[in-house]
Amino acid sequence: MHELVEFAIEKAQEMGASYAEARFEEKNGTEIVMKNGNPEGLGILADRGIGIRVLVEGGMGFASTNVLTKESVSEAVKKAVKLAKAAAKIRNKPIQFSEETFHQVSYEVKMKKDFRDISAEEKMNYLKLIEEKVKETGVTTPMRFLRYGDFMWHKIFMNNEGAFVASFIPRVSVTYNLVVFEEGQMEQAPFVQRAFSGGLELIEKDQPWEWAAKDAKALQKLIKEGQKPPEGKVDVVISPEVAGIAVHESVGHPYELDRIMGREAAQAGESFVKPEMLGERIGSELVTVIEDPTVPNSWGFYLYDDEGVKARPRYLIKNGIINEFLMNREYAAYLGMKSNASARAINYNREPIVRMANTYLAPGDHSFEELIEDVKLGVYMVSFNEWNIDDRRFQQRYIGREAYLIENGEIKHPVRKPILEITTKGLWSSVDAVGKEIEFYPGTCGKGEPGQGVPVWMGGAPARLREVVLRR
Repeated sequence: MHELVEFAIEKAQEMGASYAEARFEEKNGTEIVMKNGNPEGLGILADRGIGIRVLVEGGMGFASTNVLTKESVSEAVKKAVKLAKAAAKIRNKPIQFSEETFHQVSYEVKMKKDFRDISAEEKMNYLKLIEEKVKETGVTTPMRFLRYGDFMWHKIFMNNEGAFVASFIPRVSVTYNLVVFEEGQMEQAPFVQRAFSGGLELIEKDQPWEWAAKDAKALQKLIKEGQKPPEGKVDVVISPEVAGIAVHESVGHPYELDRIMGREAAQAGESFVKPEMLGERIGSELVTVIEDPTVPNSWGFYLYDDEGVKARPRYLIKNGIINEFLMNREYAAYLGMKSNASARAINYNREPIVRMANTYLAPGDHSFEELIEDVKLGVYMVSFNEWNIDDRRFQQRYIGREAYLIENGEIKHPVRKPILEITTKGLWSSVDAVGKEIEFYPGTCGKGEPGQGVPVWMGGAPARLREVVLRR
């Protein structure tokens, strides 16, 4: 396949491209769905093709094909060049890419237990185990949706500036959705996913069946013992799961430079962050938010992005200061900077755009007990059922699912649907303590037109928010 990728680049240069890249992608995997204990279906994923992106006269063009012949690739290149020329005519300023150092590398995420060697029946046993563990709790769960998925993601990227990156990244996940019905009331855990880059040994170590049983029991307790949460200014301790959605939505997205520069305005939205805000304080000194694609076995893992740039941890907020944006080569060039390897595409037939990978709140120096013991009245928000955030990522709210009252330094009974409604600056400025331990939660981040859902992790350490307004 290397020859065909190389052919695409040579062809694009022959047709006048000043910059050319080609990206071969192949995905092979399985999906198994079970509903209320009954197998609902088995899906086979088999997809491959080549995407070509070019710069011609300052305009950008992209085209793809899943017919892997020289004739078809040549036609795709011709289309990309034609689109680039047309785009160049209506641009006020030619597109330029940042100068980068490229490598010629191959890398692979190894699996101890290779899912390609395991039968569908054996994979279904993971879902059966969730069924058994949830039933063992004795909690009434009239609706149980379970899904297993795996796929090997193989990529070859080349450009005319010397980059060559080949990768094999296996991805495996288990998802569950449980509805608990007790005493005439219903509570629901939304689609909870456990997901990794690696083999089945990671699923077996994580034990999603134990997570599902724990969630079922927590929802039952909420129904039986849940009370109204306190209202007004109180302290709120957020778990790694809640910290994760907060850093993803109120830090990750508004720090995407294409969004800051307005490209996403009519699609994913705008950002309250402006380029000149680099160096401004946005949170307390205890707040550091890191975006790191290189976390081993993470759901958002990669070592080189889809422009061939080597990945590294990105410190979006460092000690409360806006420190860095997420950038690809095009938007880094606007600021005279280098890319920090944030370009990702979900498939060969999509252009790479600025994306998150694994976003988290960096750990502090407090134990969990220390976060709680100093709270006179507050709420510990363990998980969330709903979140909302405005178009510019400044006003937001998070509605708790599993949550507990904190009174005089002790965790008491469950509380129902506490609502944290706050600004981004208010949220991160109210942090007065951060826990030592970090956890990650997988998700699918949506962006772009056509839409591209990419695998991400979000999470970090628990944190204590002092005197924030809580609503019912």
